[in-house]
Amino acid sequence: MSLKELKGQGHWPTLLASFLYFDFGFMVWTMMGPLATEIAASLNQTQNFIMSSDQSATLVALPVFAGAILRVVLGFFVDRVGAKKTALVSQFIVILGLFFAYYKGETITYEQLLAVAFILGFAGASFAVALPQAGQWYPPKLQGVVLGLAGAGNIGVVIDFIFAPKIAEIWGWQSVFLVGAVLSLFIFIVYIFMAKDAPANIYKSNPKKLKDYGKLLKDKDTWWFCLFYAISFGGFVGFAGYMKVYLMSTYKPEMTNFGLGILAEPNVMVTAGYFGALCIFAGAILRPVGGAIADKLGGIKSLYFFYGVVCLLAIISASYTLPFYVAIIVLFLIMAHLGMANGAVFQLVPQRFGKDIGIMTGIIGCAGGLGGTALIKTFGWSKGAFDGYATGFMIFAVVVFIAILGISFVKTRWRTTWGVSAGGRI
Repeated sequence: MSLKELKGQGHWPTLLASFLYFDFGFMVWTMMGPLATEIAASLNQTQNFIMSSDQSATLVALPVFAGAILRVVLGFFVDRVGAKKTALVSQFIVILGLFFAYYKGETITYEQLLAVAFILGFAGASFAVALPQAGQWYPPKLQGVVLGLAGAGNIGVVIDFIFAPKIAEIWGWQSVFLVGAVLSLFIFIVYIFMAKDAPANIYKSNPKKLKDYGKLLKDKDTWWFCLFYAISFGGFVGFAGYMKVYLMSTYKPEMTNFGLGILAEPNVMVTAGYFGALCIFAGAILRPVGGAIADKLGGIKSLYFFYGVVCLLAIISASYTLPFYVAIIVLFLIMAHLGMANGAVFQLVPQRFGKDIGIMTGIIGCAGGLGGTALIKTFGWSKGAFDGYATGFMIFAVVVFIAILGISFVKTRWRTTWGVSAGGRI
């Protein structure tokens, strides 16, 4: 479906507000990734606290893990009290956490940082609110492109990698939290005036009880979608969160020379942020493209292609020591196809679980966050155990291949059962 078909349908202010909410929520959620090295250096200098590699990995992974769990919680409240109220309460908690981190500054303890990292999980859980709120306004045939547009808020992590290291270099890492707090407050106000829950004649809420979670978890399709999204979104957010650490530990000399020679950037951590942003941008901006392709070709066929490319590129990364510029191209393509796979997965989800989209977005979004946490830990383990990332890439390739086999296993049943009356291409 093309963007032109959105004209005259749904509610564009809500779609825009959902995008902005998720965009800046995602920016805040992944803030620890590009700042972890700066924070560690600051605590070492001001408090003589030496952050171990394991503690650093935990600081990066905790917002991802918390966001995964909180997506289920917020998905539950979307169905119970509505998407808008859920979004505003969650955003308010995030704003308080950001201002606290700025206020404490260099006196903040590691334990307090972990508390802030957990609070940032509420920003990551915005996924379970923004997508259902946008999707409620549109028919099944437009779900791929609509949820792709709302989900393109993934681009928020690109903003992190471009600006956070530079702001930290000039004004200190705590200033990044102040900027995040001010922007989050602005989005909070915008959301109040622009976003609306769909009226009953367009979408009727179907509040769930805790036993309904159990019922959905007994549905085998729930677990298939969890697997598919744990790979696509988990891969995206995992690579995004660990991108700077990976580049710094693998290609630091190349980035130093590249930066001094071309970008005239003496801070290699900032240069790593630029290259990370370039790769992450591909996955973020192409999510709605993936949804649109799935609307046209069907989600199953689209996932075959997207996962197939990712699997092949992961095997190449595991098998060869790639030159720096080749590695950047490969990472760019991996992130691009993971982003499009995100859109394809959520072209299928509303067609299968349209009446339970709020809770299912939370459950599947949780799986995506857990997948990202697992990927970060896998790459950290690979580096520690083998002093490299080849094993991590190979493990990821195997998991993606399992997902491809899973698509082959379910495609006939899906197309001949719920796919017949889904309203969109399967």
